[in-house]
Amino acid sequence: MSQRTAMGLVLSTLLVFVVGVAVVALRDFNGRKGESGAAKLIDPPAVITQIQGLRELVTVKYGIQKVVALEEKKVPFGAERMLLFVQAEVSGGIDLSQLREEHVKVLPDGALAIALPSATITSVVIDDTQTRVWDRSITWWTPWVPYNPDLERQARLMAKSDCEKAALDMGMLVQARRNAEEAIRALLLQAGARDVRFLDAT
Repeated sequence: MSQRTAMGLVLSTLLVFVVGVAVVALRDFNGRKGESGAAKLIDPPAVITQIQGLRELVTVKYGIQKVVALEEKKVPFGAERMLLFVQAEVSGGIDLSQLREEHVKVLPDGALAIALPSATITSVVIDDTQTRVWDRSITWWTPWVPYNPDLERQARLMAKSDCEKAALDMGMLVQARRNAEEAIRALLLQAGARDVRFLDAT
């Protein structure tokens, strides 16, 4: 079985976008390493170069739905209320540009020890096509009070924060870290590393 085919089998269970970037990075590495590729692979600067070829490794995405209730008190009295239904996509991953040479060590048994940066939320994107105002009202006994044209924007900001918190509560960062480790391990093992172990960067 060819090296390229073996890599495809190892990575086939990962997210599609992770597979794509890993294949591109590994193909580029294999084209340059020549006969001394295995020796270069366990050299920390070479490892950093290959891992950073994955760039920002976005490893997991969650679809989150939230209903946000917002109330604004009016002066001198009364209130405006809004219910906003929000659909958002939250992405989490690891910024591999933070890796430095000191984060990669070759252990006595020949394995690579890699200290990865912490996983973080990389983006929260609200789907405008699925987000809508569910209900909006002014207290019935103050019908002359004008609506606040900025209230929906405020509700969206609140919803964005709530969606990020929901993703964290669902274990997104743990899953992002696990997926990143699997992708990097597959990349380096396929290219010739004996073993890959992960630590937390300090």
